Amino acid sequence: MARKVILFIAETLDGYIAEENGNIDYLIDNDFTSGETKDREYEKLVKHVDTVVMGRKTYDQVANKLSPNNYPYDSFENYIMTRHPGDDVGNIHFIDEDVEDLIRGLKQESSKKDIWIVGGSSVIAPLVNSDLIDVYQIGIVPIVLGKGIPLFSDKTNFKEFNLVTAKKVNGIAYLTYEK
Repeated sequence: MARKVILFIAETLDGYIAEENGNIDYLIDNDFTSGETKDREYEKLVKHVDTVVMGRKTYDQVANKLSPNNYPYDSFENYIMTRHPGDDVGNIHFIDEDVEDLIRGLKQESSKKDIWIVGGSSVIAPLVNSDLIDVYQIGIVPIVLGKGIPLFSDKTNFKEFNLVTAKKVNGIAYLTYEK
């Protein structure tokens, strides 16, 4: 059985995954993350994932801003999509190829675990257009940015999804769609 490709990502109520400059500080230490219920959606995801794929800007944001002293995806194989690849660092691979080709290859690898698409929009659009994402788990946070980097850019073609679940965890609405 082929591995599933899962987009697990947060977006604002108005559809943005980051501010125009790529900043995602709005996700950190906001009231919507605290509450009576412990948010376990990330924990559930990582139990069945062993590979992460992201763009270089997303990688830089995670590695340098969000978690500069403790890279959170050390236990996974990491594929960073970039036009300027450097040397691999342990299980972090800097790749200059089409993300669609990478994902097709990863789906065929022998593994009982799935592939997580972390972001950003330049990685997501070609995967949506090639119908390579199996599950879309989108956490909608109760913030309106007004402008920024959209989850689905103007490079994304029309696509219809099937809503599987809708779940409220504190101030976040988690919507899970399948193709």
